[in-house]
Amino acid sequence: YRKAADQGNADAQCSLGIMCFEGLSVPQNFKEALVWHRKAADQGQDKAQFALGSMYAQDHGVPQNYKEAVVWVRKAADQGLADAQGCLGKMYWKGQ
Repeated sequence: YRKAADQGNADAQCSLGIMCFEGLSVPQNFKEALVWHRKAADQGQDKAQFALGSMYAQDHGVPQNYKEAVVWVRKAADQGLADAQGCLGKMYWKGQ
C-alpha cells in the first residue's frame, strides 16, 4: 500500500490510514493515520472522510472537535456511505 499511497492513490492512502490507526502490520500511530486519511479524504475518498470525521469526534490523533467531525462525516454521507449516514444521524440526534 505504501508505494501506491506515496504515488497519490486515495484508496491506498485510506488503507494505510486504517493500518496505522488499527496497528495492522505497522505500529499503531494515530498521527500517521490522520496524515493518510487526510490525503485520501482531500481527494474525495468516502471511507477516509468518514474515518477522519470519526477521529475528530473521538479525540484520536487530533483534539476532539465535533464541528470538524460533522463536516467530514457529512462529506462521506453525501457520497452515500451508509455507515457515515447513520453516524451523521446520531451526531445530529446528540446535538453535535
